[in-house]
Amino acid sequence: MASTKEFRDFILEQLSEVPDVTCRPMMGEFLLYSNGILFGGTYDDRLLVKIFPENEKFGMSTAIPYPKGKPMYYVEDVDDKEKLAQIVAATLSHNHQ
Repeated sequence: MASTKEFRDFILEQLSEVPDVTCRPMMGEFLLYSNGILFGGTYDDRLLVKIFPENEKFGMSTAIPYPKGKPMYYVEDVDDKEKLAQIVAATLSHNHQ
């Protein structure tokens, strides 16, 4: 299965509070970047973000994005724009240390 363009568009709207979000298609899925830094993607209509100590505090479960892929955090509550922005900010903060 792949992510739908409708789900991608919904996630991009939900990420409107995150600076400079861009999206690139990749094998039926969509990779998500902020200011050119990869932080996650949509996989089978699920939003997944990279696992770092900085975003551990949100208590997200893990999921495998695709067969033989590395585990990522599964962002289940994609309706809360503010929390979503906080999760992405924490994920990106790993790259700024």
